[in-house]
Amino acid sequence: MKKPSLFVFPMLIAAALLALGGCGSTPGGGANAGSGTAADTGEGANAPGGSQTPPQKISLMLDWYPNAVHSFLYAAEAQGYFAKAGLDVDIRMPAETNDALKLVAAGKVDLALTYQPQVLMARGERIPVKAIAAVVRHPLNHLMVPAGSGVRSPKDLAGKTIGFSSIPLYEAMARTMIEADGGDPDAAKLIDVGYDLIPAVSTSKVDAIIGGFINHEQLILDKDGHPVNSIDPAAYGVPDYYELVLAASDDGLKAKQDLFTKFVQAAAEGQRYVEAHPDDALKMLLEHEDGGSPLDPSIEAKSLVILLPLMTDKDAPFGAQDPASWDRVNDWLADHDLLGADVKAADAFVNLTG
Repeated sequence: MKKPSLFVFPMLIAAALLALGGCGSTPGGGANAGSGTAADTGEGANAPGGSQTPPQKISLMLDWYPNAVHSFLYAAEAQGYFAKAGLDVDIRMPAETNDALKLVAAGKVDLALTYQPQVLMARGERIPVKAIAAVVRHPLNHLMVPAGSGVRSPKDLAGKTIGFSSIPLYEAMARTMIEADGGDPDAAKLIDVGYDLIPAVSTSKVDAIIGGFINHEQLILDKDGHPVNSIDPAAYGVPDYYELVLAASDDGLKAKQDLFTKFVQAAAEGQRYVEAHPDDALKMLLEHEDGGSPLDPSIEAKSLVILLPLMTDKDAPFGAQDPASWDRVNDWLADHDLLGADVKAADAFVNLTG
């Protein structure tokens, strides 16, 4: 999950639509092309008279190139869970990381993987989208400091520099963490380093970064000999938000809610398979590199170990969303001038766990 510019939602999406033609896609296939769809496996629903109903097409735009967090999708496809639900799923990779939510809002894609704060901000810009399932239930984006730096908690960053990746949310998170820890956020200097988070901290251009994920940047830094300690924002004043959610448009929900519910249920089967067979699921993912950045098997294996407990709630089914979480994130965004007061958290999500 790469960090897009979460809060730029231009109403004119012509450039994104042109880019769509170049997106990687997996029409009806998946990690294993031979797994088949409902139409060619005989698993589709039977219509009266013994004829088969053709699989229903549904398109999904990823948030970034395929990586460990998407394993549940490729497992659901390869194991036939989507086909069993009568779905022909087209998984697409964004040409640009801002594409997904804009395209789903425009009706060019059925579903998008995106971020809980982004959904709320989109609604603040009158972009009619809703989250239909929570995928990663806790923040992956942590404040990271070099190991041995002496920084034990956010307040220790007074007088130091923090690099963030162009996103106002991340700047607000860093300031909240320092203040919640009893420090002065104005005493830290925040520098926009764009997507250069890894070189910024590994070359000591900055003393800390925010916007890096514990299942990606932290693992790469460690492998490259630049270990960092991560500090969970949820422990310092930032709401414990859903890092990744599935989103649909309001119009799409009106037309295809039953179809989206089937998708969520099949995706949940995929996640259960990943939990039971992580090594096999990782192989399915690695077989499916589709024009994105080459995956490092060792990084993705470690990433999956980190992700699995963060994608599971023992008291709720996969994908379930807590209204209280949406209220907390909504209030925090509004308190930090990242969201208008007229946005209602209840309008930003619907549970389709079945």
